[in-house]
Amino acid sequence: QTQLFGVLLAAASNFLISVSLNIQKCSHLRLACQTEPKPYYTSKLWWCGITLLGLGEVGSFIAYGFAPIALVAPLGCVSVIGSAFISVLFLKKTMKAADILGGTLTVTGTYLLVTFAPNVPQDLTARQVQNYLVSWPFLVYSILEIIIFCILLYFYKRKSVKHIVVLLMMVALLASLTVIAVKAVASMIMLSAKGKMQLTYPVFYIMIVLMATSCAFQVKFLNQAMHLYEATAVVPINFVFFTTSAIISGVIFYREFQSAALLSMFMFLFGCLLSFLGVFVIARNKKEAHLQMSFIDCGLIPGKKLTGKIQPDSRSSRYGTLNNEDNSVKSQS
Repeated sequence: QTQLFGVLLAAASNFLISVSLNIQKCSHLRLACQTEPKPYYTSKLWWCGITLLGLGEVGSFIAYGFAPIALVAPLGCVSVIGSAFISVLFLKKTMKAADILGGTLTVTGTYLLVTFAPNVPQDLTARQVQNYLVSWPFLVYSILEIIIFCILLYFYKRKSVKHIVVLLMMVALLASLTVIAVKAVASMIMLSAKGKMQLTYPVFYIMIVLMATSCAFQVKFLNQAMHLYEATAVVPINFVFFTTSAIISGVIFYREFQSAALLSMFMFLFGCLLSFLGVFVIARNKKEAHLQMSFIDCGLIPGKKLTGKIQPDSRSSRYGTLNNEDNSVKSQS
């Protein structure tokens, strides 16, 4: 029951994140239609999306205290598929066959993930986390991860190699530390709330520092990738790298598949593969739609009847730059 609650909480949180992202995008599009555009942070709708995003992230954090990392991390695909289908309602986009195919693959993969996920105790004490930190499998894993990260960082800094794989591999290596720390912190907080105080142990604060540090650098490299490459390329690759690194870290640090049957492991990995394929299909479909429409049609924005077309300036926080030669649109505005 505890693990099922973590699954439902993780799925609901990721769905809430997809809703928040679509609300923010809808806010940007509405601001783009104004004759006197304002910064996006002055919009109440945008702040509503940010609030929902915060609630979704908090829910995902709590879910790590109830379910294994190997199960919570792949459920990030709910956010991708939810965003694809919610955009049909919020932004009035057309649903294509690729969306249905990708959604079917993702839902099937998610079902296999939940069905064949490892069933391990989730009440982690501070002493257990300490023992995991000094275990030889994790020490070997940490040394290898540090070596690989330093090599990638050398090519990134010294050789100016900013390939998408290099950037997102560094994000994934940092993410493996983040999920380990997040699960440890969430589990110790949950035990403390039940009456078994764990917050007096130094390892709790060590994990908080590790979580904050790895998350900060992870955001830095992810933003660099989003700046250099299209989101339709970054999202699926980052999802695959993040999920893979999270599962590996859960297997090595928390030994989540230690007593799992071979068939369960195979079906779990097959479910991950189906989820990866579904995310790639959905993202590829979004890319094609983006290439076909290089402008925003105001008539497709909820609550707007304007039929003119505008091109927002993506390099600033202000939207709604009208073409000077389009007098008919200017008169309508």
